[in-house]
Amino acid sequence: MLLGFRFQRFGEDPISPNDVDLLLVMVRSPAPSSVTAVTAFAALLFLLHPSNAQLSANFYATACPNASSIVQTVIQRALQSDPRITASLLRLHFHDCFVNGCDGSLLLDNSATIKSEKDAGPNTNSTRGFDVVDNIKTAIESSCPGTVSCADILALGAQASVSLSGGPSWTVLLGRRDSLTANQAGANTSIPSPIDTVANLTSKFSAVGLDTTDLVTLSGAHTFGRAQCRTFSLRLYNFTNGGPDSTISPSYLTTLRQLCPQNGDGTVLANLDQATPNTFDNNYYTNLQNNQGLLLSDQELFSTAGAATISIVNSFSGNQSAFFQSFAQSMINMGNISPLTGSNGQIRSNCRKVNGS
Repeated sequence: MLLGFRFQRFGEDPISPNDVDLLLVMVRSPAPSSVTAVTAFAALLFLLHPSNAQLSANFYATACPNASSIVQTVIQRALQSDPRITASLLRLHFHDCFVNGCDGSLLLDNSATIKSEKDAGPNTNSTRGFDVVDNIKTAIESSCPGTVSCADILALGAQASVSLSGGPSWTVLLGRRDSLTANQAGANTSIPSPIDTVANLTSKFSAVGLDTTDLVTLSGAHTFGRAQCRTFSLRLYNFTNGGPDSTISPSYLTTLRQLCPQNGDGTVLANLDQATPNTFDNNYYTNLQNNQGLLLSDQELFSTAGAATISIVNSFSGNQSAFFQSFAQSMINMGNISPLTGSNGQIRSNCRKVNGS
């Protein structure tokens, strides 16, 4: 069974044979041939069903044909000194899209008129990789000035980050424009929390048009990267009746308590996946089955009695190809959340500030 493929309402603009050829050429992956087949299938689905958000895979085909390769080159360079950067860049796209849509608002710094989303609770002293986004923007501006939006850089950066870490590739739909403002209050309420229940997570995903399969699929991004002790230490001590969270396996609890002692440094980092912390794979779901999900919000997907998420976790744990297929689709779904297109917004020359400010 193919999980995670669902269709939104699509526009009626026809796709030409040239569009089909271009999109098929764009499907590429460093992963094994089975993954390449997954990405080709995902791309073909969207050839036949264009997005109603007016995004297009060939948006920069003439104006900036090297945009994707520039993004990948800069990220590859950053990876040489920072193995965390791919997970961090994927997270930036996620946190951007959940607040007012995928509009690059997360990247704006504080100003006289802007309260930055970077200072919202889910982002402060947590989101990172902004310097790499700056480097990508500088490189693209040198090649194609005033053409590629910061919002699209986040979308391309997410795809390249997953692919470079061993995960699937997909055809990124492009044409987003950048917001003129930020929404710090929205970031405080809309972004999923590491202590959210399944009900809360489902509500936040539903609010942006994503379903339960998207929830479980996109949570699988926690198959690589790190989390600070402060995001999960409440599970280790005095969680219920003075004891730890009962859904943590005893051996894992011991490991985590050694890393994050009670009243210790909350900024210490733990691997989201102990076995393959820098690789994008389906090990996240096996961890949940073994009661080794690091964040409460992750373990809840498997440990909440009767939750619709459990069967999806089980499916992805036993079938990495199904997870990769679903992840490609869900990333496209997420990338379609309320983009600014046409004459809305702008193409920022500096991702940190609105043009002219």
